[in-house]
Amino acid sequence: MAFEDKKKKAIALMEDKKMWRSNYAPPILRLFWKMGGKMPPPPFAPFCLNTLFFAVWFGPLWGIVMWFSRWKNQDFSVLLAVFTALFAGLLFGLFMALIHSWRKWANKLPDWKSL
Repeated sequence: MAFEDKKKKAIALMEDKKMWRSNYAPPILRLFWKMGGKMPPPPFAPFCLNTLFFAVWFGPLWGIVMWFSRWKNQDFSVLLAVFTALFAGLLFGLFMALIHSWRKWANKLPDWKSL
């Protein structure tokens, strides 16, 4: 089955389970899909892929916002800011992956491969 067909089937299944659209297709993922990316909806994606996906966009974005709003004026070193942003991104990615793993279990969703 093609990716788009599996994605539509997965979204229909999650809609039937009354899951919120912002949980199974967050705006950043919809943008990724429009750009041609092929990642399953978060409840169907592997734990490591969810961690990586959420960490990669959150860490740098949060770091830039923090740099210009707080850290630059507090004599924060650039190296410490980069490491802090990477750590924050990793934590955010891990927690989002845990949340989506729990949602998959709570809603009794099948694996992506078995759709």
